[in-house]
Amino acid sequence: MIKAMIFDFDGTIIDTETAWYSAFRDAYQKHGVELTLEMYSQCIGTSLKTFNPYEYLMTELNLPLDKEAFREAIQLKHAALMNQEQVRPGILHYLEQAKEQGLKIGLATSSTRSWVEQHLEQLGLLDYFEVIRTADDVANVKPDPELYTQALEGLGVTADEAVAIEDSPNGARAAAAAGIHCVVIPNTITGTLEFDMPHQRLSCLTELEFNDLLTKPLANTV
Repeated sequence: MIKAMIFDFDGTIIDTETAWYSAFRDAYQKHGVELTLEMYSQCIGTSLKTFNPYEYLMTELNLPLDKEAFREAIQLKHAALMNQEQVRPGILHYLEQAKEQGLKIGLATSSTRSWVEQHLEQLGLLDYFEVIRTADDVANVKPDPELYTQALEGLGVTADEAVAIEDSPNGARAAAAAGIHCVVIPNTITGTLEFDMPHQRLSCLTELEFNDLLTKPLANTV
């Protein structure tokens, strides 16, 4: 029996990922460098340890850039693009239904707590979440399952009593590694990536009635 839902944030609740990629891609183009989606996908849904798009031009290509000015330009472009974004379809309905039906609601994200809570507050969604686990709470972010195992513990449920809502391969890997059924709703960017772990894929949450998710057998694909 499903007792809890655990949401990812970036790219899942609101599509921050497409805006980030667009901002970095355009900045790279100004310096004559192509930022492929394959390169950028290394940091989607996880930390910047494998690929740091802020530093790559300087550390790997040795371009003489002002690090802080480059970072500020990227963040300003991202903020401008985000002004056009809204909560993804079906998210608010799922949150409302989960709350109405007494499910516990958690959030597990590889982003920092300050980033996530700031945006949830702006979107009017912060109060829906009983438990929030972020990069500040764990030693390893996704695809490591630690964020999800901590969220399960905080919500007081077992893995088979929860459903994860994700958008990226790294997020889906983390949920699968924690033993949680994962519903994947890719965004414009993550929809082009390969998902090589068990998951249930939808274009958006509006494709699946909330009660069907709770009452029908959960089907995975790979």
